[in-house]
Amino acid sequence: MGNNFVAVDLGASSGRVMLATLEGGRLELSEQNRFENGPVESGGSIYWDIRRLETEIRAGVEKAFSAAGDAGISGVGVDSWGVDYVLVGADGEAVSRPFHYRDSRTDATYEEVCARLGRDEIFRRTGIQFMQLNTIYQLAAESAEHLGGAGRFLMIADWFAHRLGGRPVQEVTLASTSQLVNPTTRSWDTDLVGKVNPAAAPLLPELVEAGTATGECRGAPVFASASHDTAAAVAGCPGKGDDWAFLSSGTWSLLGVELPEPVTAPEALAAGLSNELGVGNTVRLLRNIMGLWLLQECRAAWSAAGNRLSWPEITALAEKADPLAVVVDPDDPPFLTPGEMPGKIRAFCERTGQQLPEGEGATARAVLDALALKSRLVVDLLERVTGRTIRTINMIGGGIQNELLCQLTADATGRRVLAGPVEATATGNVLTQAVGAGAVAGWSEAREIAAASCDLAEYEPRGSSRWEEAAERLRELTAS
Repeated sequence: MGNNFVAVDLGASSGRVMLATLEGGRLELSEQNRFENGPVESGGSIYWDIRRLETEIRAGVEKAFSAAGDAGISGVGVDSWGVDYVLVGADGEAVSRPFHYRDSRTDATYEEVCARLGRDEIFRRTGIQFMQLNTIYQLAAESAEHLGGAGRFLMIADWFAHRLGGRPVQEVTLASTSQLVNPTTRSWDTDLVGKVNPAAAPLLPELVEAGTATGECRGAPVFASASHDTAAAVAGCPGKGDDWAFLSSGTWSLLGVELPEPVTAPEALAAGLSNELGVGNTVRLLRNIMGLWLLQECRAAWSAAGNRLSWPEITALAEKADPLAVVVDPDDPPFLTPGEMPGKIRAFCERTGQQLPEGEGATARAVLDALALKSRLVVDLLERVTGRTIRTINMIGGGIQNELLCQLTADATGRRVLAGPVEATATGNVLTQAVGAGAVAGWSEAREIAAASCDLAEYEPRGSSRWEEAAERLRELTAS
């Protein structure tokens, strides 16, 4: 009899509930429910619809238990995107809808907190990349009155794990994205929290490591899985040795390496790198790149204009477009907020003295080239800061279904790309539970299971001086 696990995997654009069976050193995943996710606008702000998400999650969990039948369920775990949180009242209910990380309320607090506390000091204490969406700046925007109505603070995945029966605790990989955790001690920096917003300090929950059992859902253990989706994805990544990097490709692209210790030296700060905590006392030194959000927003704009294109159709148009016709920085600040993405891309090109991309194919190609080029720059930064040589990029997540993006990543970086698995996050979620349950001996065995459970697609770089020239142009644009 195999071990059955339920993985609730919440992304910023969609969610899914998976039933996983672990047997004979392999993992089989079966989708039970998939649903859309996205911001809800109200009163000039944007929020997450956690009530609808909970309804979808519970429907998927119900299907998974039914599908498992008499074999039963050995564990339930939840992972999600980072930084966002729910304020929980004394009655265990949310006191309000949680803000979406793209809400503009952090525009002012980001600069204020950095000026007041100092970027060098914040990075020395947390090791996290500076982004205005981070929890630290969200909490700074909270009023004492609003926080005073709450008894606890839980980040998104751990809120839903609590709703499914787990204790109200916070898993450490997800907590680390807040920019409020000491990456060496793997604990809250309570002094920093107090300086950011004194009313937030009493709300901090107990931190637990990935794989900790926290309660029961219908008689099955609820585990704090690797609650951050990138931590889960890297746990499900079949990397070997120390010459590989991971690239989790989805709404966001997260490119980095796995290390035994954080790197909080000034060089890492200058490189814009982030020390997010991983499973098994590891650290993921990485850089956040805006990711396929740009193309998702372009597709939404085209659809609103009456041109409803499928993802394969968009990729086919991009393949026919001129390569490297323009060089775009995917992390340009205007790209962070939703709406009118094709116009924002054209505005970037106009501002930087480049020709304007005309039509859907040229715009899509500009985005895909931009993501590949930014990966090139980040790989170079990682090698310089760590002293490692990166020979292989293990590309995981939904973005690997775009074969053009995988090949362009190999071409731009000059490294071999191994793509797979698509459902790396759900895979890592389940394997974390399995380690916690004792069904898997440890993280090395978990990686072996991940490798045995998927077919990897290999992409070799096609050398071209045009990529070198474009990478240098992007360096110039990002340095200005």
